[in-house]
Amino acid sequence: MKEIQEFFANLRSTFPSVTVWDVIDILVVAFLFYSIIRLIWNTSARRIAVAIVILLGMTLLTEVLNLHALNYLLDRVLQLGFVALVIVFQPELRRLLERLGSKASDVKNLFSPTGGSQQADTPKTIEEVVLACEAMSQERVGALIVFERTNSLEQISATGTHVDGAVTQELIRNIFFPKASLHDGAMIIQNSRILAAGCVLPLSENRSLSTDLGTRHRAGVGMSENSDAVIVIVSEETGAISVAIGGMLKRHLARQTLQKLLTQELIGEQRERTNVLSMIKRKNRRKGEDDDVAGN
Repeated sequence: MKEIQEFFANLRSTFPSVTVWDVIDILVVAFLFYSIIRLIWNTSARRIAVAIVILLGMTLLTEVLNLHALNYLLDRVLQLGFVALVIVFQPELRRLLERLGSKASDVKNLFSPTGGSQQADTPKTIEEVVLACEAMSQERVGALIVFERTNSLEQISATGTHVDGAVTQELIRNIFFPKASLHDGAMIIQNSRILAAGCVLPLSENRSLSTDLGTRHRAGVGMSENSDAVIVIVSEETGAISVAIGGMLKRHLARQTLQKLLTQELIGEQRERTNVLSMIKRKNRRKGEDDDVAGN
């Protein structure tokens, strides 16, 4: 009881010396830990993370119980295992850095004239993709369509064939026609144009995905895990239409749901950025007018 009272007494004496920067420091560290835990929770690395927590608990327990030999061994394992952890979690660490980079891209694109990669003809592009997916769903033709947003997909498009064509349902259906040479790969749509087709996407390592999902769906989820792209998937076996965003897969979408979802993700985001940019411009314009009045 005395130790608890001393702890709270020391805690109260520490608070007056806490500054704003200390609070910011704690919040940043907490956010980093939260991001890392969220990043690995739905992957195979989760089991490794749980094992590490168990080892840490055992190490503390052996220290309390004065089990010196076991504590020494566990302590050495944890120290030497740091390098191994960097290797084991390499994909997750890379994904975390890519997401941090995408946040910087979001800030950059906020001040661009277009507010991102999507252009004014995005509604027409969405309509053509939805019509093509609906037709391919009825015909049981598999498809994998990637909408680029702020993260550049130049490296992914380089794995396929350059197209640079207008987005029309006829072209989309021709590319994914079962006997076409590009039907097995993914199509990349950039700036409301088909940038490339037959592209190879990274497969998801998420063990929690349904076992009935094939390579096409795992590639779509993997692409959404490694970028902010929106991926539309048409199943060749069932004709079901799915959308992958941020590592999450939304399955069995009707035409209206698909169009609403794509509009929300591709146009709603663009409008939000445009509104923020307009607000900043109006604020700067108003400030300039006030300065002119003050000068006169």
